Amino acid sequence: MGSDSNRMVDAAFIFPGQGAQYVGMGKDLCDNFPQAKEVFDKANAILKFDLKKLCFEGPQSDLSTTYNSQPAMLTASIAALKAFEASPSYSQFNVKFSLGLSLGEYTALVAAGCISFEDALGIVRKRGEYMEDASRKTPGKMACVIGMDIKAVEELCKGFGCEIANLNCPGQVVVSGKTGNIELFASLAKDKGARRVLMLDVSGPFHSSLMTPARDKLKSHIDKVNIQPPKIPFVSNVDAAPQTDPAKIKENLIRQVNSKTMWEESIRLVAQTGVTTYLEIGPGQVLKGLLKKIDPRLEVMNIGTCQDISSMCGTGVSTA
Repeated sequence: MGSDSNRMVDAAFIFPGQGAQYVGMGKDLCDNFPQAKEVFDKANAILKFDLKKLCFEGPQSDLSTTYNSQPAMLTASIAALKAFEASPSYSQFNVKFSLGLSLGEYTALVAAGCISFEDALGIVRKRGEYMEDASRKTPGKMACVIGMDIKAVEELCKGFGCEIANLNCPGQVVVSGKTGNIELFASLAKDKGARRVLMLDVSGPFHSSLMTPARDKLKSHIDKVNIQPPKIPFVSNVDAAPQTDPAKIKENLIRQVNSKTMWEESIRLVAQTGVTTYLEIGPGQVLKGLLKKIDPRLEVMNIGTCQDISSMCGTGVSTA
């Protein structure tokens, strides 16, 4: 950014959710930034197992289990945030909002100063455990329906006992349900005009009423956690609205487990304030793809690897 180093760009932090994990995530950041290494080391100490090794070496099958992928994604995303904060380019941005998709909401709350990393890690470990337990008792899947009208999706859901789980971007609706129901839904959705139906790499019917047992168990953990008013405006998945009241933030985190996420509406809310630059912090580029479909004018910068940070700086990797 060179000569424009004193000009700050209004931006929003966006954090990915479960499904963006991959073996090797965070390793180069950990090797180059002591701030990122500290996050992984802290996670290992809190969880009392080698999360760092799982993230860096896999196997993918273990990393993708709900129980592991939720704390892994939170840790890798916060490590990326800390590395970014240590880089020269961080000071170029005036962060106006913090939001995350599904699990990424916890990362957004840490970034907004609402909750400590330690507390968030403890909750998402339990969240993953309870969601996996609910999935074992009532096996289910999630399917992404592309190119089908939302009203048609809703109508088809009713016929198969499925539910809309995520409203991510125009022309894309994610549906949750019992395994057999989702498979029948997927086969019929194509006949009803869906362009494509993709099964998601998750281990359960998330953001549906089948997760109510997980929500009920998680409530006691969230109730006990100290949540502060956000230092950066925080937008909730459940109602696509800015939230400042810790009690309401807790209520929405509990509701989020078995309610649909309103990502498209959340991004539109932020974009309406004039923010056109979005910093996707953490593994993968899932959110970049979604935002381009929501509004092609939005610019998304990915911050998940040393190369990402280096290219933003234009001066190589900083380990300051």
